Amino acid sequence: MNNKINSSEYKILIVDDVMSNVLLLKVLLSNEKFAICTASNGAQALAQVEKEHPDLILLDVMMPDMSGFDVALKLKSTEAHKHIPIIFLTALNSTADIVKGFQVGANDFISKPFNKEELITRVYHQISLVAAHRTIARQNEELRNTVEGRDKLYSVIAHDLRSPIGSIKMVLNMLILNLQADKIGSDMFELLTTANQTTEDVFALLDNLLKWTKSQIGRMNVVVQDFDVVEMINGVLEIFSMVASVKKIALRYEGPDRVLVTGDMDMIKTVIRNLLSNAIKFSQPDNEVVIRAAVKGGEVEVSVEDHGCGISAEGQKKLLHSDTHFSTFGTNNEEGSGLGLLLCLDFMQKNNGRLWFVSKEGVGSTFSFSLPLSR
Repeated sequence: MNNKINSSEYKILIVDDVMSNVLLLKVLLSNEKFAICTASNGAQALAQVEKEHPDLILLDVMMPDMSGFDVALKLKSTEAHKHIPIIFLTALNSTADIVKGFQVGANDFISKPFNKEELITRVYHQISLVAAHRTIARQNEELRNTVEGRDKLYSVIAHDLRSPIGSIKMVLNMLILNLQADKIGSDMFELLTTANQTTEDVFALLDNLLKWTKSQIGRMNVVVQDFDVVEMINGVLEIFSMVASVKKIALRYEGPDRVLVTGDMDMIKTVIRNLLSNAIKFSQPDNEVVIRAAVKGGEVEVSVEDHGCGISAEGQKKLLHSDTHFSTFGTNNEEGSGLGLLLCLDFMQKNNGRLWFVSKEGVGSTFSFSLPLSR
């Protein structure tokens, strides 16, 4: 009847106090290769459900001691059995009886005396729904396992690589600070500078990846506290001063000397670090990047402005959307993952803030975020 369903994988419980009805149904459904179990009253039916775990129940309504409606009520009140579909077998055909049947959990009705083709069709319909639910449940479990495996992989990669890359980064930073181009030759110094920049980018990517993974799997808690965001900005500017100087880019802050805000310090520092890193990456040499802070109402707006290559109109549509994953190259061909901005967006949402940008291709970009002021 239904080529997509392997009938032998499904068990049907037939419940009727008239033995001839039970035998007839058993023959019809056995011919369709279904596994069959039977019961002749309500108490037996409940016992069979516990023992056999059927996928579908054909349940007579009019039975002595316990009606089919009463059996259905008991099954639907039990967590383990409430999802088993029930088709009532009944000679009743009044609207009130049908309404009551659906109220107690009926999935369908078959009138007595029943038509063979109608019976088989209605049974297959319910079994196909059971099959669909099983498929969805299996796929959900596979998806859950895939996501858990992916998140674990990301976390292991980021965590285990972060430490050795961090050590390499420190060594290269020291070499850049202590070696001059005239001592080792301009070509070697350029190679060292490129290696240093590449290592900085890889370390930043691993740091973002670790934080993104923790955030997505719910292992990163927001620790809210009051802090001076200007002090944090100046600290990040100092960290990036050497990277900027290599590209001959000036860094400048404009705004108040002190602004107290409320938020997670580590998350906000990550946002500032990513925005400043991107601004340097996409700026032309002999230019400047300006960070501004301005108090507006009950919040502060922090913006990072560069005069670099800007973002195309098409690229702007894709930016800040996790499903489109947009990335591009910096002015020195520095490769970006697109992950940093998604992390910034996620962190701002977690801190009751906003993230937005304006950009013009060939002119530059300004990325901004807002944070609530301390009360």
